[in-house]
Amino acid sequence: MNVPFLDLKAQYRSIKDEVHAAIDEVIENTAFAGGPFVAKFEQEFAKFCDCKYAIGVGNGTDALWMSLVALGVGAGDEVITSPNTFIATAEAISLAGAKPVFVDVEEQTSNMNPALIQAAITKNTKAIIPVHLFGQPCNMDPILEIAGKNNLYVVEDACQAHGAQYKGKKAGSMGNAGCFSFYPGKNLGAFGEGGAITTNDDALAAKMRMFRDHGQAKKYYHDIIGWNARLDGIQGAVLHVKLKYLPAWNDARRKHANDYTAGLASVRDVILPVEADYARHIYHIYAIRVKDRDKLMAYLGEKGIACGIHYPVPVHLQKAYSFLGKGKGSFPVAEKCAEQYLSLPMFAELTDEQVAYVVQQIKGYYA
Repeated sequence: MNVPFLDLKAQYRSIKDEVHAAIDEVIENTAFAGGPFVAKFEQEFAKFCDCKYAIGVGNGTDALWMSLVALGVGAGDEVITSPNTFIATAEAISLAGAKPVFVDVEEQTSNMNPALIQAAITKNTKAIIPVHLFGQPCNMDPILEIAGKNNLYVVEDACQAHGAQYKGKKAGSMGNAGCFSFYPGKNLGAFGEGGAITTNDDALAAKMRMFRDHGQAKKYYHDIIGWNARLDGIQGAVLHVKLKYLPAWNDARRKHANDYTAGLASVRDVILPVEADYARHIYHIYAIRVKDRDKLMAYLGEKGIACGIHYPVPVHLQKAYSFLGKGKGSFPVAEKCAEQYLSLPMFAELTDEQVAYVVQQIKGYYA
C-alpha cells in the first residue's frame, strides 16, 4: 500500500466542479487582483475566525510582516517568539527592522513556554508572536497577561491553525492581529500563494488594507508608504469554495489523529503529540517524536509511506540567524524536539485503511 504524506488531488477531485465554476466566474468578471471575490472571502473568513475583519494578502509571510509594521514595530525593537517554527516567523520580524528574541518551548505541546517570556523582555521589546505550531494554539491566557502588563502587542502566528480553538476562542481572534497562510498544503489551502490578517481593531484593519495596496486610501492617492500584497481574485474565489468544507476537513484530521494516537499508544519508543486540555487541535501536522527518526523514516519509505520533518533545524541554528550568537544548547527543548520530529501522513482524505497501515508498519519496525 502507498500512503502519500499529502494528497492535494484527492481534495481537488471532491470539489472540482465548484472550484472550476468559481474560477470561471472570476475570469468572466476579469476581477483578478483584489476585488469582489476577495472581499466576499474576507467577510466569510472574518466570521469564521470570530473577528470583525479579515484582510487578504499575498501570503502568510506578508501577513506577519504587515502586522508588525502596522503596529509600529521597527528598527531597534525586539519581538519575542519561538525558535521552533518555520523561518517566516523570524523573517517577518527581521524585515520589519526588528530583532527576533527566542524563548524555549514546552515539551508536551512544542509551543512557546509562557513561563520564560518575562525574563526575555527588555526595554526594547515591542511585541510577542506566539506560534500555534502544527495546529494547536499556544497557552494564550498567560501570554496575553504578560503582554498586557508590559504594554506589548500580540501577533498570533496562526499560519497552521485555521479553525483551532483555545478555550473556545478561535486562533487569530485573541491578539492584536492573527496571521494565516493559505499555502496549498494548509488545512485551508489556495491554488497558489495566499494569506490573511484577522483583527478586531478598526484603525489597524484600515491601515493594513492601505498597506497591502501601495498605501492608497483611494486609487492614486497614497497616504502611507505601502507594499503590493493583494490577494488574487482567483485565490479568493477558490478559498470561498473551500472555507465551507473546512470544519468537516478539520474533523476528519482530528479523527485520523485520534486513530494514530490510539494505535500507537502501546509503542514505548514513540512519543505521541498531546492535545492540551485548553485546546482544540486541528492537526495541520501530526508529528511523533522518536530517537531513531531517520532510520524509521527510511523504513516507512520502503513500505510506501511518505513522511516529513517539521522542522529539522530550529531557527536560531539556521545559518541565516547565526548573527544572533545563539548556538547549540541555547534552547534545549526546541533542539531536542527538532532532532526527533517525524510527521506522519495527514490530510482529510486519508482512509481508515491507510492510517491503520501506517500504525501497523510503525509497530512492526519497533517489534
